[in-house]
Amino acid sequence: MGIAARPASMWLADALVVCAIAAWAFGARSLPEFVLPGPMAVAQRMVALFTDADFLVHTVASTVRVLASVLIALALGSGLALLARAVPVLDGVISGLLQPFLNAFPSIGWAILAAIWFAPGHLSIVFVQVAILVPFCLINVAEGLRQIDREMLEMGRSFSRRRGRVLWRLTLPLLMPYVAGSLRIAYGVAWKIALVAELLGSTSGLGFLMLRAQGSADMVTVLAACLAIVALYYAGERLLLDPIARRFAAR
Repeated sequence: MGIAARPASMWLADALVVCAIAAWAFGARSLPEFVLPGPMAVAQRMVALFTDADFLVHTVASTVRVLASVLIALALGSGLALLARAVPVLDGVISGLLQPFLNAFPSIGWAILAAIWFAPGHLSIVFVQVAILVPFCLINVAEGLRQIDREMLEMGRSFSRRRGRVLWRLTLPLLMPYVAGSLRIAYGVAWKIALVAELLGSTSGLGFLMLRAQGSADMVTVLAACLAIVALYYAGERLLLDPIARRFAAR
């Protein structure tokens, strides 16, 4: 896309970002750094989060946990939705009991329970994130299963009596746009809850780094960690989620 071909909305978005950074820099001039550091100091620390070994280990830890949690939650949520569809007697248990319970259970509750049940580390963080993400995936995939054309499934069964073949050749391809949607939702929510989980039960990660920075009034690191998460989410969306969505939307 050439410069002249860019839509006005993109130019407006860029202008708003520039104005926000300029206002930030102007406001930071009259405030101490522990209250509001300038954008240049935050940008330098943000670069360090991706280049300096002491900071990079925390960035990588958070990223790996988020990706692992999203994949595990997607597998569990999709599996529960398929199980409820395949075994109707379990639909009341999964949709009527388990789904509302997981959907309503407070996020901070999972974080506190993980801090009690597990030692600080990867397992406790992944547990919290998976417990919170599963209902998002379950609801989206279950809705996808309800939207699948039953007549098409009946036609598929008329060509093959093997349920596994119908599932693999017909149901899953029809379901993939909903799975891709679940992946997008879970990825966004995972980054939102990663810091909360790491604040309460981790010795590494961006959340732990922010907690340590808060104790020393290091507002530069706090803001840099927040913006690093925004950058990581944006990169994941552009490099992974958008290509996946385009591929299955084209089917």
